Amino acid sequence: MRSPLLILLLLSLLVATAQAKLSVEVAEPKQTASKVVVKLTMKNQFAEKVESARATIFLMDAQGKVVGQATQWVIGGTTDRPELKPDATATYNFVITTDKSFTKAQLLFNRVILEAGKVAEPQGAVEITYK
Repeated sequence: MRSPLLILLLLSLLVATAQAKLSVEVAEPKQTASKVVVKLTMKNQFAEKVESARATIFLMDAQGKVVGQATQWVIGGTTDRPELKPDATATYNFVITTDKSFTKAQLLFNRVILEAGKVAEPQGAVEITYK
């Protein structure tokens, strides 16, 4: 006979793998003088709204060294950025100041907060694709 705890654990793993996500598409960075703009397009595929999300963008050179970075609330977190409702899409432009050359941008979500303050694990809740 299986333990109720084991069954509960297996069910929670199944739910976690079928869980919806915040899909994020990272556009090719655009540089003008010492400013770099990286556009994010985010789609909420959760059944509930995303109240806020915080992310960090890293600009990296050919050797993998970080030559610029920024951390910002990309959804919610401030009065000028609204929550993201289910099935809705939003864009956000990261602006990073750097005078060094870079070869790629790397995005990392630090925090994702769903409706009613429920915290989602960013590594499993966010799907990032690069153009």
